[in-house]
Amino acid sequence: MKTRFFAVAAIAVLLFNIVGLSWGDKPHGRVLSPQASRLVSLLPASDAVAVFDSRKFLNTALPTLLSANQSLLTEITGAISEMESKAGIDFRKFDQVAVGVTVKPGKGKDFDVQPVALASGDINMGALIALAKLGSKGQYREEKIGEKSVYIFTLKEPVKKVMAKTRSTRVTKAVTTAKAIATEIAVTALDGNTLAIGTPGRVRETIEAQSHVGTDLTDLLAAKETAVMSFAVKVPDGMASKSLSLDIDELGATINSIRYMSGSLDVAAAGTSLQMMARTAKSDQAIALKDTLEGLQMIGKAVLGNSKRPDQQIYGRMVKSAKFGIIGNDVTLDLTVPQTDIDALIAGIK
Repeated sequence: MKTRFFAVAAIAVLLFNIVGLSWGDKPHGRVLSPQASRLVSLLPASDAVAVFDSRKFLNTALPTLLSANQSLLTEITGAISEMESKAGIDFRKFDQVAVGVTVKPGKGKDFDVQPVALASGDINMGALIALAKLGSKGQYREEKIGEKSVYIFTLKEPVKKVMAKTRSTRVTKAVTTAKAIATEIAVTALDGNTLAIGTPGRVRETIEAQSHVGTDLTDLLAAKETAVMSFAVKVPDGMASKSLSLDIDELGATINSIRYMSGSLDVAAAGTSLQMMARTAKSDQAIALKDTLEGLQMIGKAVLGNSKRPDQQIYGRMVKSAKFGIIGNDVTLDLTVPQTDIDALIAGIK
C-alpha cells in the first residue's frame, strides 16, 4: 500500500509539473517562430526536443513568476551575472534555444541522456567562445570536425569552481547536484550567431548533419506565439514505469501505454497556462489513461480540498481546475494557475 501511494503521488507530480500541448490538429495561432524552426531543423535525430524563447523567459516570464519573491529573483539574476563574469557566457543575450536529447536505458532506473543545445542571438559567437576558453584556464582541447573547430571543455571542475564563488546557494545546489551534466562539454560556432553546446558526440552529429529530428516530434512542437517554451518527447518503451519504479501491473501498463508527450508554457500577468498531451498507441489505452487521471484528480480533491494549510489549498484548486480531454489516442490536460496562487507559493520559498 505504501509503495502504491508513493507511485500515485509520483505520477501526479509528473503530470502536473510537465507541461504539454497539441491534440491531433494544430489550432489557429500555434506555430513555431522562424528562428526556432531553423534551430530545430539543425538538430540531429533526438528522442526529445524543447524550444525556449530565452529572451522572453529571462526578461518577462521569470520576473513575473518570481514577482512575490524578489530575493530569489535577485539571487538567480545575480548567478547569471556572475556566470558571465567568470565563465564568459551571458545567457541574457540569446534569443532562442533549441535542445535535442537522446535517451537510452541504463543500469537500474538510470537513463543515458545525451543533449545538444543550439542557441542563437545577436552576439559574436567567436568572441563568446574565446571568453569561455579564457574562463576555463586551459582546461580544454580543440578538435576539427570538417571545417569546424570544436572546443571540448572539462566541465566538472570549472563548474564547481565557478559555482562555489557565487552567492546563490540554491542555484549552486541545483547545478552541482545535476546528475545529467557531463564531465566533457563540446562547444562550436555553427555560424556567426548560432552556438552549439553539448556532449562531444551530439555536437559531432549536429555538425555532420547526417540525421535530423523526425516529423513525429516536430509536428508536436507548435505552440502559441506567446509561449515561453514548448517540447515534444518520444517516450522509450517502458521508460515511464521504470523511472517511477512502478510494477508492470494495471497502473504500470497504463502509464507505459504513453508513446508521445508534448507541451507548452505561457506566462502572462494574469497567470501561467499549462497544456499537456499524452499520446497512446491505441484509443482504448487513451481511455484507460484518462480514467486513471480523473481518478487521481478525485483523490487529490478529496485529500487537499479539506486541508487547512494554505499551500495545500492552492494545490487543491490546481487539481480541481485541471481539465482533461480525449481525441482519438490523445489525452489532453489544460491548467491555468492564477498569478495570485503562484505568488503565494513562490513567496514561501526560502
